[in-house]
Amino acid sequence: METLFITHSSCHRHEMHAWHPESPARLDAINDRLVASGLADFLNHVPAREAQEADLLRVHTEEHVRFLREHAPQQGYFNVDTEETCMNPHTWQAALHAAGAGLEAIDQIMAGHARNAFCAVRPPGHHAEPARSSGFCFLNNVAIGVRYAQQQYGLKRIAIVDFDVHHGNGTEAAFANDESVMMCSFFQYPLFPNSGVDHPADNMHNSPVAAYTKAEKIRELVASLWLPALEAFRPELIFISAGFDAHREDDMGQLDLVEKDYAWLTSQVKAIADKYSNGRIVSMLEGGYALSALGRSVEAHIRTLAGL
Repeated sequence: METLFITHSSCHRHEMHAWHPESPARLDAINDRLVASGLADFLNHVPAREAQEADLLRVHTEEHVRFLREHAPQQGYFNVDTEETCMNPHTWQAALHAAGAGLEAIDQIMAGHARNAFCAVRPPGHHAEPARSSGFCFLNNVAIGVRYAQQQYGLKRIAIVDFDVHHGNGTEAAFANDESVMMCSFFQYPLFPNSGVDHPADNMHNSPVAAYTKAEKIRELVASLWLPALEAFRPELIFISAGFDAHREDDMGQLDLVEKDYAWLTSQVKAIADKYSNGRIVSMLEGGYALSALGRSVEAHIRTLAGL
């Protein structure tokens, strides 16, 4: 089968208060939609493995990893950044499996067992900086995967595409001015984390857009800015920070995308991957909090990845 679906039960046990939008129900919404649509039957389901400390330290500082490990609570919650980024007794294990999902995807794809993968994992990762948790994120899953692919397989050019409504400040912090990595992203601005606009590094192709920007404008930005940059870069592997909170039904932001736009975005990235990367794409779940819209959007995204 062309597309892997990678997750782990520990990702469902992490939660940050009953009121929190980044909840286990997000994974339920995705799973329910894939089953109801019949798409689940066409995917190769693989469990995430646990990332090891050496994997984390390619991106994060020893102090950051030690802090998270040592402050994982036995009961209740521990506020890592604010009350909105907190750990319960299962968070550390979930974070290790979320990062490990990307590593498993890389190994499976590089071995030729699949062309691409979607990792249905949480906590998300793109706000986690090398030395700091932030914005619901503890470890930067995509960044850890990029460094693993470089070290394990000697890849020289890896692209990251981030279409979450929020800027991936942690990913940018990990790779700014690293010529072996190129990142393309659009994000609503101003909006948390209010970054990505002040003199980004040359390898960061940032496209901040105002609230209520229409999907047609975002497609124009992708076509005129991302695609030429990706063509010139000729990536050997592409990671997607797949956030679906730019959907018009998601009140985390105020953008206008719907399922057909996520399918289009995915098709554009897939065309680049087919041309330069032997189809190799690792897509990792980031945001997306309107549950029905999330399920429908992930279905459109995976259906496009799988060519179904």
